[in-house]
Amino acid sequence: MQALSILNTKKLSPEQLFMLSVLSVNGGNYLYNLILGRVLGPAQFADAAVLITFLLVLSFVAMTFQLVTAKFSVLFENSMFNNFISRVYKNALLVGVSFGVLIIVFSNQLQQIFNTSSSSMFVVFGIGVPLYFLMSVNRGVFQGKKEFKLLSITYQGEMLSRLLVTLGLIFLFNLQSSIVIAFGILISFVFGLVPFKTEHISLKRTFIDANQTKNIRNFFILTSFYELTQIIINNSDILLVKHYFESYEAGLYASLALIGRIVYFIAWMFVMLLLPTVVKLKKEGKDTTSILFKYVGYIAIIAITIVMGCAIAPKLAITLLFGDSYLAMAPLLWKYALATGMFAVSNIFAYYYLSLDKYVPVIISGVFGMLQMLLVVFFHQSLEQVVHMQIIAMISLLVIQMIFFKIQSNKSVQTS
Repeated sequence: MQALSILNTKKLSPEQLFMLSVLSVNGGNYLYNLILGRVLGPAQFADAAVLITFLLVLSFVAMTFQLVTAKFSVLFENSMFNNFISRVYKNALLVGVSFGVLIIVFSNQLQQIFNTSSSSMFVVFGIGVPLYFLMSVNRGVFQGKKEFKLLSITYQGEMLSRLLVTLGLIFLFNLQSSIVIAFGILISFVFGLVPFKTEHISLKRTFIDANQTKNIRNFFILTSFYELTQIIINNSDILLVKHYFESYEAGLYASLALIGRIVYFIAWMFVMLLLPTVVKLKKEGKDTTSILFKYVGYIAIIAITIVMGCAIAPKLAITLLFGDSYLAMAPLLWKYALATGMFAVSNIFAYYYLSLDKYVPVIISGVFGMLQMLLVVFFHQSLEQVVHMQIIAMISLLVIQMIFFKIQSNKSVQTS
């Protein structure tokens, strides 16, 4: 009650409330992963990590629809907005069903590729995929219209339902299979749809101006390409480790990745606020670089703090979060955090230019995403070498992104 009274007297802005909500969602997701890691142990947690990684991959694919919806929800109004939303929902459902069917059909092959104990977990996961795409479009509307309270509710609902359902089945019925985890993910997609706005959806054929259709298509292609690079950079290492290493080592690496990615998930919160703000400022003809500097500064400070913490007390962090079974990863913790920290900062630059319809940073991210994956494919004699390859790729990516920003700034000054 005291905390609520403090929040009321401070009168937090919707953006600040959303940031607090995202922190709690990330905290809940971390709790979910940490409990799974402790309960299942390294070998079984490797299977769970594959499903969690699939969920992250799905979130990046669906994020394309969310970002496109968010951007044009700022630019479009009235009937144009309604036509646009109806078209996006139809396309998102089509893509979601297609991905879901593919996952179900190739579930046996996925089991063999990732050395999992069951193919059924992919079937259950595939059933929920269309729901996730609809959920992402719904969130895109809230994000673009800056309805951060409703946006927060959808994330809270998804996180809490997944946490409670999964852990409830594990502890109440002593079920420790990957199918239980997949079922928990499926149920969370249902709760993540709440609240779902239907007033903007029409089953009738919608019309959008040819020029606007071209703009939407170009931004969609650009965003989808960038989200593909996000998938490669964020998840290829876990999937490749699961492929090249034994389940025990893959489980150890999954715990390392989960701790080291704290900075990236915090950075994602700022990305959600960055895009609609930059689009709005550009629409009004105002300067946008101050927003970029502010968010880059935030992420840099957070990244440095986390890397230093991981370097000073790696054994304490791993013991508290995962337990003694994962202590073998302690020497690599700060190194992995360094790689993800640099990626988080470079990601802010990329999303900033994505908001301004600049293509080059997206291509740069794609190149270095492929570079990271190829480095791991050719150099994976040990888990330490895998981490070193990611550091090399992410240092190079951040340096190139900063050079591009400097060049663009000099051009703007000369033009002025």
